[in-house]
Amino acid sequence: MMERTFDERLTVLLTLTIGGKSHKIVAGSIKRFALDLWSWGLEGEVEFLLTDNQARGGKEKDALLADFLKPDLVEVSLEVKAVLAEASSRPSYTSLKVKGFVSDKTLVEEVIPTKGASDVILHRRYGIRFQDSARLLWRQHYPCALYTSKTVQDVLDAHKGDKISLTYDWSAGLGTTHSMLFVGLDPEAQASFYDWVLWYVHGHGGVFTYDYAKQGYKFAGAKDASGTPLELEKDNLAGLEMLFPEIIRHDMTVLNATAESPQTQPVAQKQAVAGIRQDVLLCTSISDEVQARVDLETARLKWRGPEMELVWRSFPEKAFTPGALVKLPPNEAWGAAGVAKDQVLRVRELHLSGEVLEEQGSEEVYNDPDALFSFSMSTRLEPKDEPHVDLPAWQPPAYPRYVEGFIVSEQGADKDETWQAYTDSKTSLDGYKVKIPLFADQIIPAPFNPNLLPGHFYFPAYKGERVLVGLDFQRAWIKRFLDWRTGARMPQDGQGVQLLVGKTPENGTAIKHFYTDDKPVLLMQRTSAKDTQKIQLDEGTLLIQVKEEK
Repeated sequence: MMERTFDERLTVLLTLTIGGKSHKIVAGSIKRFALDLWSWGLEGEVEFLLTDNQARGGKEKDALLADFLKPDLVEVSLEVKAVLAEASSRPSYTSLKVKGFVSDKTLVEEVIPTKGASDVILHRRYGIRFQDSARLLWRQHYPCALYTSKTVQDVLDAHKGDKISLTYDWSAGLGTTHSMLFVGLDPEAQASFYDWVLWYVHGHGGVFTYDYAKQGYKFAGAKDASGTPLELEKDNLAGLEMLFPEIIRHDMTVLNATAESPQTQPVAQKQAVAGIRQDVLLCTSISDEVQARVDLETARLKWRGPEMELVWRSFPEKAFTPGALVKLPPNEAWGAAGVAKDQVLRVRELHLSGEVLEEQGSEEVYNDPDALFSFSMSTRLEPKDEPHVDLPAWQPPAYPRYVEGFIVSEQGADKDETWQAYTDSKTSLDGYKVKIPLFADQIIPAPFNPNLLPGHFYFPAYKGERVLVGLDFQRAWIKRFLDWRTGARMPQDGQGVQLLVGKTPENGTAIKHFYTDDKPVLLMQRTSAKDTQKIQLDEGTLLIQVKEEK
């Protein structure tokens, strides 16, 4: 449905705060404004004109210019309020208030030719574009950070800074303590922390909303359905269009590809077309992870209900923002074919724009708190119980990232190159512990498995061994081994190779093969402090020796 443009007198107040100093611009100075408000955030733009005529003997001074030219972060507050009542004889107006931060600015100086040597600047036309704080700041935020024994809420709190306010009502999604969480964002991959947040919310069936009243963000497990719905007045409305989103026509199947216990769990829904499905492939030995994914896909596999697009012909006396509950007028014309009759709806989007009428002279309205705008406004509504969660476009973060670490073992003395398998109390699975020096020596788990060796070689990684570790969001694994064990490397001239086993070179066994005078030599030697036993095969010689070294 096309938006309807109408003339509307509005009170508009723009406040710019730069370096702690506030600049107020009233409606008489504003030439154009637009707001796009969603359930998850906002963006807007304003153009305004400031007079600077003191050079020509006038009284108007542009106090904004010096601060506007600074690179400081600019906080924006925009307030819009109706002036003329449409629906009541004794109106009680409330304002639409939004806040954000400037993303980019423009400035045009209007020069007046004079007879003198230089022209005079009479007006400056300023332009700003702004967004909600998280969308502006988190999209420039690419942290690479490791957390152990923390919750996702702890991670969010660590990155909110002093400009982003967060609240939580999602203990199942954010309150669980994890052995490791890795936020490894690469600017070249172009998935920012904002993308990471949306990726997590979508992947765990959460709700991410912007609270316009508190100017902050809320993470929840379900949409908020509390509050008394606002009765919309028919005198403010111009038209209604019903929208029917595409219906999901596929089933889901969750596959677990572990060799010992493979699983195939279908997730069906009645609107699916036979033979059309989407498969999710897992490979995990933890059955709870499979069930959690089945539950998530079951919750996702619900089609969206009808939505309503409202077009307005006047700005409402009682302003509202996305997230508000409303009811359409009770007469049949606004029943939306019976779908919306007596139904409580939720505002999901709100779009409005105003441009000053050209026939108004700037002198006539320059200092007035209200002005006549060519105005348009539309609203997207959804049923209060609609499960679909609207989110902005996002891209998934790029995993894995790789870091170096040292194998941890608590067996034996500090110098002993022992190995140790740690059993997870929740999953009963064995794992290594790996210390990551880059991230404050935090210790993370990794699978205790043969890695790149076939299973008949049992050579666990030893204490202090330097390894390359692959890091995903919630798991890590040993990618490869990076150094030789102490004493393992042999002289190049003899082209020797050897196998070292045991705790230390002074308390272990070595099997060596090397060349002397281009003749192969095989040596097996056991060492325990000064006590040595060896078997050596040379050209024409077999030596078996038991000896106590001096």
